[in-house]
Amino acid sequence: MKKFFKLSFVLVFMLIFTSLFTTGTFIVNAESNDSINLTIVHTNDTHARVEEGKYAGMGFAKIAAKINELRKNNKNVLVLDAGDTFHGQTIATISKGESIVKIMNTIGYDAMVVGNHDFNYGQKRLLELAEKAKFPLLAANVEREDGTKLLKPYIIKKIGGLNVGIFGLATPETVYKTHPKNVKGLVFKDPVTVAKQVVAELKDKTDIIIALTHLGMDESSKDTSIKVAKEVDGIDIIVDGHSHTMLPEGMKVNGTLIVQTGEYDKNLGIVNLTYKDGKITSMSAKLFTKEEAANLPKDEKVVKVINEVKSENEKITSVVVGNTDIKLDGERAHVRTRETNLGNLIATAMLKATNADVALTNGGGIRASIEPGEITQGEIITVLPFGNYVVVKEVKGSDLVSAIEHGISSYPEPKGAFPHVAGMTFKFDPAKKPGNRLIEVKVAGQPIDLNKTYKLATNDFLAAGGDDYKMFADDKILGEYPALDEILVAHIQKYGVSDAKVDGRIAVAKKDVVKKEKVSNNEKVYVVVSGDVLWKIAEKFNLSWQDLAKYNKLKNPHFILPGQKLLIPVQ
Repeated sequence: MKKFFKLSFVLVFMLIFTSLFTTGTFIVNAESNDSINLTIVHTNDTHARVEEGKYAGMGFAKIAAKINELRKNNKNVLVLDAGDTFHGQTIATISKGESIVKIMNTIGYDAMVVGNHDFNYGQKRLLELAEKAKFPLLAANVEREDGTKLLKPYIIKKIGGLNVGIFGLATPETVYKTHPKNVKGLVFKDPVTVAKQVVAELKDKTDIIIALTHLGMDESSKDTSIKVAKEVDGIDIIVDGHSHTMLPEGMKVNGTLIVQTGEYDKNLGIVNLTYKDGKITSMSAKLFTKEEAANLPKDEKVVKVINEVKSENEKITSVVVGNTDIKLDGERAHVRTRETNLGNLIATAMLKATNADVALTNGGGIRASIEPGEITQGEIITVLPFGNYVVVKEVKGSDLVSAIEHGISSYPEPKGAFPHVAGMTFKFDPAKKPGNRLIEVKVAGQPIDLNKTYKLATNDFLAAGGDDYKMFADDKILGEYPALDEILVAHIQKYGVSDAKVDGRIAVAKKDVVKKEKVSNNEKVYVVVSGDVLWKIAEKFNLSWQDLAKYNKLKNPHFILPGQKLLIPVQ
């Protein structure tokens, strides 16, 4: 009898011990000699472009369909998002992001890092969305002033016998790339320092470490995914966002594979890796493009969710507020680098609504164009989705000059802070050093007086120092006005779109150039003019836009600027 009890005790102990290991209570790294194939699917900077469109990507229904296809071929699939996801289009704005969470829940995302625009509804709303999401929102470097984490720093996902550590890093630029009130009381810690701490914590608990980052790789940014990869050992993959960079095969930095898809779900990122004998033996990245998805049937479950959301939103968005015979230009590459008719319309609407001396708004706040035809409330919300209201401040002429210098400092590279103005004009020379580019600034046709105070109408984001317009932050508030989208609607209803014209209020000093110039027997020079797009230029010379982009080593073939020189191979 005693032997029976002893034997029973041993069997029970073994069962309990085995159960603890198989349920993941104890973390045991994969040591099998069998190879494990893992597929990581990733998106970034979709900005609520949930439907397929001419200027958007493949849409979330086709993303879901492709993910389902991958899951049929391999049960070990992770789906990750690198931020700027809950905000940007009417379908998201009306429900303050909840519609996007519903779609992502339906697709079955595994984790997401928060981008700067995901804070646009405020901290409280972000935490509410985190509760509604069936996947964790990550940010290891975002803390409250008392040192507590705002969101989960990382997760360990057990998949296919592997323990995969996934941690989030949010861009410190969030403090000025969302409204300052949205991040009040938050500290965005140095990504490199935090990454080192998290990797040290994860390395003995995991087989693979993934940094899910919204840092980007813009040269103008201090904290980038490239910097993290260079300075932090032990990260296998960085799934990145923020800079809207397209990396067709990823980028290897210090043994770390960095991947990013571009923007607006025009591409779906796919990383395939093989793990064997305690290490990653192969790893490759690719992009599944909008063109490749052209004939892919949409996932019906996601289509149903989108249609339900649209049906509810239509009560608000379908109201017609005006008409336009011309396209109102709000293209991202344009409003961040030049004067456009839509930028001028918005700035003029602000000026007339407030009776201020001058108006200034940022190109990054203009998120879409409006095609000829009826203008609906929904289109206005899509153009101005941030819920900003108009503020009039008392500012010195010297601060206005500093503000404009700041806004044009990256030209010809695009910048969200690029200024659109009314009641004033300015001319600048991009050949000069940033901060000293202005040639002239005029208010109401007269040279600006640096010591005079002016009434400035701007949006509350810039008024509080957003987009790094710090020179406005402490200036006296003279008045607060309705939401910017409401002011634009009222202006269109009263004046139509007569103020939507490019009238030279922003002038760029440049030398005269010859449009076409023969430089050798093998190539010509073509100088980009306003309205050019790469495929049209390529067509003139019987080339494909892909070949022309490759020949000129263009980092972003979708972005070219007037005055830019392109080499044309002579055939």
